[in-house]
Amino acid sequence: MAEEMELDLIEISGNAVPPVCRIFDYRKFLYEQKKKQKELKAKQSNVVVKEIRFGPNTDDHDFEFKLKHAKAFLKEGSKVRAYVQFKGRAIVYKDRGEILLTKFIAELMELGLPEQMPKMDGKRMFVIITPKKK
Repeated sequence: MAEEMELDLIEISGNAVPPVCRIFDYRKFLYEQKKKQKELKAKQSNVVVKEIRFGPNTDDHDFEFKLKHAKAFLKEGSKVRAYVQFKGRAIVYKDRGEILLTKFIAELMELGLPEQMPKMDGKRMFVIITPKKK
């Protein structure tokens, strides 16, 4: 029957009694599967994470400069990972780092939201800010 219809005979379940087979165009099936995978791939977006580094004693001008870059990153749709790197005895000033990152989050509130509040990770205090949906 499959040869008469110029289609393929596909075995679905060979262990069943009697074996289950189906007649359909296998090339068309493969084509449709590829097409679906291509559509799914086109719909997914690649998440880019940009990093901005501060020190515990970052000055106002440096803060504004890095803030400007963070705003540009959020506008283009990238996540921003801002962190304060503590070196040596600067670890004593954890409160300065937290104040700096909190101020950073407050300045970026109209463009993005933090995933969580600033937290310590070894000698770094970091926060990840995701862009708001348009």
